[in-house]
Amino acid sequence: MRCTAGAMKILFSSYAYAPFIGGIETVSALLAREFLAASHEIILVTETPALALSADPFEIARNPSLARLLQLVRWSEVVFQNNISLRHLLPALLVRKPVLVVHQTWIRNIAGEIGWKDRIKRALLPRVRNVAVSLAIADDINIGAEVIGNPYDDCIFKLIPHLARDRELLFVGRLVSDKGVDVLLRALGILRQQNVSACLTIIGRGPEETTLRALVCELGLDQAVTFVGEKVGPELAEVMNRHQVIVIPSRWPEPFGIVALEGIACGCIVVGSEQGGLSETIGNCGMTFPNGDSQELADRLRTLLSDSQMCE
Repeated sequence: MRCTAGAMKILFSSYAYAPFIGGIETVSALLAREFLAASHEIILVTETPALALSADPFEIARNPSLARLLQLVRWSEVVFQNNISLRHLLPALLVRKPVLVVHQTWIRNIAGEIGWKDRIKRALLPRVRNVAVSLAIADDINIGAEVIGNPYDDCIFKLIPHLARDRELLFVGRLVSDKGVDVLLRALGILRQQNVSACLTIIGRGPEETTLRALVCELGLDQAVTFVGEKVGPELAEVMNRHQVIVIPSRWPEPFGIVALEGIACGCIVVGSEQGGLSETIGNCGMTFPNGDSQELADRLRTLLSDSQMCE
């Protein structure tokens, strides 16, 4: 039984949310359900439009007008932002509601540049309570944020007894350039030249899929690489349980890496790029390599694949 003392009205801000699938959206759904289970009242506000009826057990305000947003802020006792959003933050500060911001990613663009909106966000940080999901993020925002790592759904992502772990490499994520799937494919090509056989399963979709399929053909990996589209929840957990190694080859510095937690929970060894917060998430449950370096990644994978005990 959960304690009901101190129940609050929480306006949960998640700028992006389901049906969009991503790390922040996954964490938002998990946290909002846990807040609700702890007897708090939850209204989730997001800018993501609905494509179908929601199955979430709490109210969702999608694309609210400014008037509606102010109404929701006044209703709340605290505003919880799962990653900072100026559109949702400014009304809360105007009404002087307490705000807690969980920093899920860098306050800069993917090229590392700090734009004018980022400067405004950084200027407002002293007016809110700040939590960072990794030491790397905390160091970057430099505001004395408390570090609390992201959760994962341990009811779904766990070891499945008696399931054969008979497949080698797995990638899970959006097929976009910054996720570095091409780095992984080139590493697989290097292993092939060294007569090290390994098969790769790619889970996810995205704008780079056609380019990546062409690269598979160019590298002669047609028989070694399988694209299976998107998988989530128990279906994804089952696939993870069938693989030995999950690879997170991001070109950009990952702020955290929830898929690493999910993979570890399912018994996978994780090999990931070393910059950002991903190395913190991996800890002693895998290996890291320099971002974008296919040769170094190939070396790590060869070490793992040649060690039968490590991959059991």
